[in-house]
Amino acid sequence: MSSIADLRKRLDKIIPKIQQEKFLEGRGLGNEISFYVFDYDPEYELVVRDYVKHIKKEFGLEGSNRRIIEIDLYKTMIEIAKEKRIFDRIFQIEEKQGKEALFKGMVNFAKPEVFLQKIRDTVDDHNVVLITGVGKVYPFVRSHNILNNLQEVLDKIPVIMFFPGTYDGLSLKLFNRMKDDNYYRAFRLVD
Repeated sequence: MSSIADLRKRLDKIIPKIQQEKFLEGRGLGNEISFYVFDYDPEYELVVRDYVKHIKKEFGLEGSNRRIIEIDLYKTMIEIAKEKRIFDRIFQIEEKQGKEALFKGMVNFAKPEVFLQKIRDTVDDHNVVLITGVGKVYPFVRSHNILNNLQEVLDKIPVIMFFPGTYDGLSLKLFNRMKDDNYYRAFRLVD
C-alpha cells in the first residue's frame, strides 16, 4: 500500500502532464488512443475526489486551452435511470424481488452503449475527459467495458480514468482485490 505522501506526489504530477502539448495531441503514443489510468489505493478516494476538483478549477480559468469535463459514472447511471423513468422503481424492485432481481435489472439498463451515448452527448466541445465514480458504480458498470467501448466515441480526446485499485498496464484490479478484466490499451498516467 502506498502512503498519503506518495499519493500526493503522484497527484501533483497530473496537472503538468495535462499541460503538455503532446498530451492533447496524443503524440508519442505510437498512434494509440490517448487513454490513461490513474490508479490509487481505494482508501484515498476522498483525497482523489478533492484533487479532481482542483484539476477542474485549475483548467477552468479564462484563457486555458484545456476544456475539462468530469464524467462521474455513478451520477451518469442515476441520470440514465431517471431519463428512462426507472429510477423510482429501483427501490421497489429491491424491496419486492430482492437484490438479485435489482442487479439483473440494473445490468440490463446500464449497458456500455447507453453510457457511451450519454458520454458522447455530454462531451460537447471539451478536449479532456476525466472519468470518475468507477468504484461507486461497480458491479453494475465495469470500467474495462467502458474503456473498451469508449475508443469508438472519443478516439481523438484524451481520457483519464481515476481507478480505485491497481492498473499494471495489462489488467485492472478494482479495490486492489477484484480483477475487473484485462485492458492493455491505456497508459498509466503517473507511475
